[in-house]
Amino acid sequence: MLIHNIKKNINFQPILSFIILILMLILSDRPVSANPPDDSFNPTAVNEAAMKLVQFCADPKVGLDERAVATLVDYVLSSKQNKEHALPKSLGSTGAYYEFDAKITFPLFVEYSQNPQIPPSITRPSSLRYSVWTVPQGNTQYSPELWKQATPAGTSVIIHGMQRESDTPDLNTGVYHEYNLKRTLIRLNHKGRQVLVSVSKQIGQSDVGKKGAILGNDNDWNYYYSGKTGTSIGGLGWVKSYIYDFFSIGIYTESSATPTMVRAGVFQWLRAGWTGINFVKSNHILSGMERFARNFKMILESPRLPAPNQIMSVKQWLSNMPADDLIKKYATLQQAQRSLAVRFSKISKSEGEEQAPPSNVPKKQMVEELMLEYLKTALGKSTLLEKQSFFTIPNSLSMSRFPIEDPAGN
Repeated sequence: MLIHNIKKNINFQPILSFIILILMLILSDRPVSANPPDDSFNPTAVNEAAMKLVQFCADPKVGLDERAVATLVDYVLSSKQNKEHALPKSLGSTGAYYEFDAKITFPLFVEYSQNPQIPPSITRPSSLRYSVWTVPQGNTQYSPELWKQATPAGTSVIIHGMQRESDTPDLNTGVYHEYNLKRTLIRLNHKGRQVLVSVSKQIGQSDVGKKGAILGNDNDWNYYYSGKTGTSIGGLGWVKSYIYDFFSIGIYTESSATPTMVRAGVFQWLRAGWTGINFVKSNHILSGMERFARNFKMILESPRLPAPNQIMSVKQWLSNMPADDLIKKYATLQQAQRSLAVRFSKISKSEGEEQAPPSNVPKKQMVEELMLEYLKTALGKSTLLEKQSFFTIPNSLSMSRFPIEDPAGN
């Protein structure tokens, strides 16, 4: 009788779901190299150099270690048989390295990826829902020095800032998070090659994870964001997940093979899960970086990609739009996302009819999410707003006001 009462009062569903998810994570593992494949580089030295840059991002007072920068750039430019592998754990976080090349000139790469007038999600649509950052004193313009060619004898240009981001739904769980980052950008010349170093360090833990969904093919960039806590996996809706820590270093440099190629090497660490347990494995990080690289290359190498001036014009047009008009456009986008989620059986019909007040969404976020639909249109992809004249820009908006050579406006 006592045993019967104990069983009667135990809720086995969360425990069973927990076990199922653990098995899913284990079975989804793929072998990854435990150490960097290039024997000419000491794995410990590379890892220590990376952590020095992370520390500099978190606390600029420690000063930039230029030897650490050189170590990482040399490693990225070195030839390797395996361009993706696990990294040693750091600060309790799982790490991985991923490398790829993009066919674009270095100046254009900087223009598209680091221009404050071009939303980051334009080059990272499968990774970022939105990303807004400012340099100190609330100045949203970067230093114009960031776009000038660095000379071998010149000093590095360094910019520190703060960033608020939301990622897209996870490939496996559908969960998305919002979080704050410290950011550091470093522009320098390394042995005659132009280099941009981008360092990120999460501040505190993320907001609790929320239910989302990838609608159709991930390369179509259609996502659903419920705003509700949990996951979309059956039996695991109760999970409250967090990103406990995240830090990353992106090294972007003129390739040694050709000046019209940019070599990207990304060192990334992540600690995420629930109940304080880190469920991240190196293969999960690599899958995310492959997702980023695939779309990054496709966008920057596309012959249909609009010129930077054109993208900036669209962003300014949306930013200057009357608040009521912008909210109306964003509400239409949200409704289209809900309708598509119903069509793919991600949510019920009644959920698809729910109305979320877009007036609570920050203006910059609305602009950035609408810009993604513009990008789809420009690249010839299907857009959720394709039946609407959402991006008919007034002729009075002169693109000549946005010189490519100096996006900071100086």
